[in-house]
Amino acid sequence: MGLISDIKTIKRKDPAARHWLEIVLTYNGMHAIWIYRLTRILWILRLKLIARILSSIARLLTGVEIHPGAKIGKNVVIDHGTGVVIGESTIIADDVLIYHGVTLGGTGNDRGIKRHPTVCTGAMIASGAKILGNIKVGAYSKIGANAVVLRDVPDYSTAVGVPARIIPNEYSSDKVCSLSDKDRFIKESKKYGKKRHRV
Repeated sequence: MGLISDIKTIKRKDPAARHWLEIVLTYNGMHAIWIYRLTRILWILRLKLIARILSSIARLLTGVEIHPGAKIGKNVVIDHGTGVVIGESTIIADDVLIYHGVTLGGTGNDRGIKRHPTVCTGAMIASGAKILGNIKVGAYSKIGANAVVLRDVPDYSTAVGVPARIIPNEYSSDKVCSLSDKDRFIKESKKYGKKRHRV
């Protein structure tokens, strides 16, 4: 989860990224992730008011709102950034790509339960998408621009529309976020890697 890894991930995922210095100075989504990591530590240390104040300052500076209670993995890229909202009980796995205007929001106002989505490894969420409630976005799945997702999205699938409909591809299954076994993850990610953009 280091800074160098973040920079390399952006260079890999964003063809407009030309130089590491440009990324460090101008990528507000990455700045938001860096500040989130600090606020997350404060949240865990029960310095919750300070964490919320810093996250509010980060929102003003970057246009990205990440609640300190959210759990975010490594190599997560928020491209363009502006308008992204990530709620308190959201879980985002590694290597996820999120575009501007995305909401990972909750439904209801109950306390002490998970109200926000879980986004699994390698998922891509296009601009303006709204993913609402305690649902799962499967590994290596894609959410189309401005989609409103209200139910689980299986691994390797695409979700588009309002409300979102699921479009499977040749690697899809009924499983959601099934890549918990390391060997299977390595095997399937290699198999899928060359064809993932054909969805």
